Amino acid sequence: MTNQTDKPFQNPRGWHLAHRFLRFLLFRLTRLDVKGLEHLPDKGPAIITPNHVNWLDVFLIPAFSKVAPVTFAGEKWARAPLVNRMFRHFGQAIFVNRGAPDRKALMAAMEVLKQGRVLGLAPEGTRSHDGILRKGHDGAAWLASRTGALIVPVAMWGHEDIIRSQWLRFQRPIVHFHVGKPYRLPPEARQTRSRDLDPYTEMIMRRIAEMLPPERRGYYA
Repeated sequence: MTNQTDKPFQNPRGWHLAHRFLRFLLFRLTRLDVKGLEHLPDKGPAIITPNHVNWLDVFLIPAFSKVAPVTFAGEKWARAPLVNRMFRHFGQAIFVNRGAPDRKALMAAMEVLKQGRVLGLAPEGTRSHDGILRKGHDGAAWLASRTGALIVPVAMWGHEDIIRSQWLRFQRPIVHFHVGKPYRLPPEARQTRSRDLDPYTEMIMRRIAEMLPPERRGYYA
């Protein structure tokens, strides 16, 4: 399935200013090791699939994205007024119940991809905190198999405990942000039943793992 519209996507109001501001802050608060930015999509349907380390990921992805990606956010943030407004405006957030499969959120994400937009989805489903890759969930594989979306792997590390172990000691940590070559699932994935998506989730996760240092590949070492 491909994009059904040629209408250009409009970024949220103020996104370009926020985008530049985030880069400004990140380059001054960290020593960034950035690779592969040319692989980030400027249109969809595409799914950016990063590993999920901690809260800083929320800023790293939009700081380097070419367009504002639609993002997933935990349902708990929908009840935090200021964070809610920021997620809804800049992240165009799809709020998801992380305690169980959320079909409503998946259908909203599918609609985003059908519109030819870019989606950010961490297949681990939640933060690892220690930067060690966890077992992936099938959401990204399900969406990619049903829409034919381009998949763009992203690997991040170096910011696992950035406040206590580095910033409070007035250190600028090295934070790695590597983008891999985009790819698509094979055509036969479209016929795969939801319960049989494990091989494609494995493919997605291993594309992320191969960009991480060996000691951080965790379940996919």
